[in-house]
Amino acid sequence: MSTHNDFPDPGRSENTLSFPTRREFLAAVVSCSGALALGLPSLVRAGGRRPALQRQVSDLVKGMRSRGLIRPEEKTSWSVYDLTSRKKLVAINEDIPRQAASMIKPFVAQAYFYKLQDARGKLRYTGAVRKTMEAMIRDSDNRATNRIMAIVSRHERNRGPKDVERVLKKNAPGVFRETRIVESIPPDGRTYRNLASAHDYSRFLYALWHDRMPGTDELREIMSLPNQDRICHGVRSIPDDVKIYDKTGSTARLCGNMGIIEAPGRGGRYYPYIFIGIIERPSRAQHYEHWITQRSDAIRAVSDLVYLDMKQRHQLA
Repeated sequence: MSTHNDFPDPGRSENTLSFPTRREFLAAVVSCSGALALGLPSLVRAGGRRPALQRQVSDLVKGMRSRGLIRPEEKTSWSVYDLTSRKKLVAINEDIPRQAASMIKPFVAQAYFYKLQDARGKLRYTGAVRKTMEAMIRDSDNRATNRIMAIVSRHERNRGPKDVERVLKKNAPGVFRETRIVESIPPDGRTYRNLASAHDYSRFLYALWHDRMPGTDELREIMSLPNQDRICHGVRSIPDDVKIYDKTGSTARLCGNMGIIEAPGRGGRYYPYIFIGIIERPSRAQHYEHWITQRSDAIRAVSDLVYLDMKQRHQLA
């Protein structure tokens, strides 16, 4: 990790820090990303070519760190996969397990669809179950999540949340490699023990897009329901007609978003890509609303950079 002098002292308490306003934060982010957009010499390879997207993302994150917009003790993971060219474009700390928060919820839904496939009529996908899944994923309802977990466990070994992980790894061990599901979601939402890596999310979204798991049509539809995401919503470069299939994750120790962006191009063709951004703290943020808003904007800044790169690659609208 860089030791740039602009970094806040990690030993300082949040209570001693002066927080920038959201406008000031966004202005600082723009100053970080502006160097990339303008192609300043320190960020451009020989011959004047734009650097690879991975380097652009890394430089942007370093810039946000140098301005104190991401603190030194906070860890990040980033992953971008172009589903059109079938190329991994960004892989930064993507195999490190991090707190999953509510991003675990599509995994819970997937475990249910695996059990539905194997139930031989003993389990039914009813309208009530669909509404529960909508509440779990669109509204991030924790009680709804626990109900789906309980159904999966009841049809597995009746050992609670661990059964969800067991079902996933039994059916797709190559996808859910770093996934660890050991607790239900408490009423206050303070869930820190369930883990997954950015690579897990990327592999899951790849399988979801290519129909390599049961229930993919249904799960894609639920994940596309409108919500306040951090990948497209509020991102200046992304047009309104972009479609997104996603799930956010938010606690006082984690801010994240994983999803598939389906971007329109010329001639009515669409160009989908996978984006995952995770920012994790070692301890609870004392000023949650302020912290989660700023880290959400940091993820949006990276998403903005990625979309601009995809726009150039595929001549997007």
